[in-house]
Amino acid sequence: MSATKNMTSNLPPPKGPVIEDWQPEDPHFWGTVGKSIANRNLWISIPALLLAFAVWMVWSTVIVRLNAIGFGFSTDELFWLAALPGLSGATLRIFYSFMVPIFGGRRWTALSTASLLVPAIWMGFAVQNPATPYSVFVIIALLCGFGGGNFASSMSNISFFYPKSQQGTALGLNAGLGNLGVSVMQFLVPLVIGFSLFGAAGGEAQELAEGGQLWLQNAGFVWVPLIIAVTVAAWFGMNDLSSANASFSEQAVIFKRKHNWLMCWLYLATFGSFIGFAAAFPLLIKHSFPDVNALKFAFLGPFVGALMRPLGGWVADKLGGARVTLWNFVLMIAAVFGVIHFLPQDGGAGSFYGFLAMFMLLFVTTGIGNGSTFRMIPVIFRTLHEGWSAGKGAAAKGLASKAAGKESAAVLGFTSAIGAFGAFFIPKSFGSSIALTGGPEVALYVFVGYYVSCILVTWWWYARKGAKTPC
Repeated sequence: MSATKNMTSNLPPPKGPVIEDWQPEDPHFWGTVGKSIANRNLWISIPALLLAFAVWMVWSTVIVRLNAIGFGFSTDELFWLAALPGLSGATLRIFYSFMVPIFGGRRWTALSTASLLVPAIWMGFAVQNPATPYSVFVIIALLCGFGGGNFASSMSNISFFYPKSQQGTALGLNAGLGNLGVSVMQFLVPLVIGFSLFGAAGGEAQELAEGGQLWLQNAGFVWVPLIIAVTVAAWFGMNDLSSANASFSEQAVIFKRKHNWLMCWLYLATFGSFIGFAAAFPLLIKHSFPDVNALKFAFLGPFVGALMRPLGGWVADKLGGARVTLWNFVLMIAAVFGVIHFLPQDGGAGSFYGFLAMFMLLFVTTGIGNGSTFRMIPVIFRTLHEGWSAGKGAAAKGLASKAAGKESAAVLGFTSAIGAFGAFFIPKSFGSSIALTGGPEVALYVFVGYYVSCILVTWWWYARKGAKTPC
């Protein structure tokens, strides 16, 4: 064992919220204390991220019932409410991706989780008054973007805790189980709005035109006690790593890295599709198959997509991220053509279950692509820095490894920010396509063209024989 490892191994176990020395690549440190600390931070991070996704995407379910309780918004306006959290969430991710090295993972996770209380509580009050103007709902929808921003900082934070050999699995669990927040929300909200969950404290029911009652405010209020509990858990149970500290200028080097922008392009197609389709799916079902109860099926897509993300990372570890990503895009294109085939067209009624099956395949592929693209990023930047430090000695190699870790974390966060814009563009594309042509087909053909471009990027830069950065 090297002198460096001996010194590291003899250090006292980390104590307190701030850990001054963190050496996950040292087997002794990892086996004795590192793994348990990393896992504790991961298992608090996951429910925090799940709640963030739930609040971020809650409008995808709420909009389906808004007009039934007395509001009179157009289809395009409703799609806007589904899309706006994606716009603000993606924009916030750009800033959130740099926050952990500046503020610390524990403090930022607690603060960003607590911020979800603002849109959750405000929504609960706003939907109870049919006179609430559309502009107020626009503001609340934008504030739900707080949940979208959390993903970038969460992934960046967890990447610092694990050795490189286990980052794929850890990030896959954090992202995949966190992504389940969309499905949990789309499953839970239709249940809790059917009864008085909080009694008189939760407000009165809304009367439906066709008879019956709803407590739509529960779509916001149900998350409040959970958000408070996880905020407390993050503050007292997570850690800040001094070794992860970095200024914005140190992290900003990624903007000069070509592969940062290439991976943004690919991740927009995978995660952007996952979150965008999740936001649009309930209203798309309602528009295309009006006789179907959209909320009965809406949670299925995000559910399978989230579960597939860890699998995508695992398969990419075995077969190579670029290979899995490339063929995954091929399947995504086939699934989109399947969706188009089963839509109502030319006077026909279409096939809802065929449409649902193709969309489930599409969600499966977005989940696998999410995992495989995120597996590519650490490999790409490790390869780059190893090449730059080759032949310069052990000290240079150590510095290169540390720089690769910080750049990978920043790129993970930044690509997630760009990818999140899919939560805006996809619902808005469907809304515009329906407004202009009467159906969503034009938007779907545009998505096919984009996926083709991703196949070309993946093949040329990462998958072909002779690529400079194979992964």
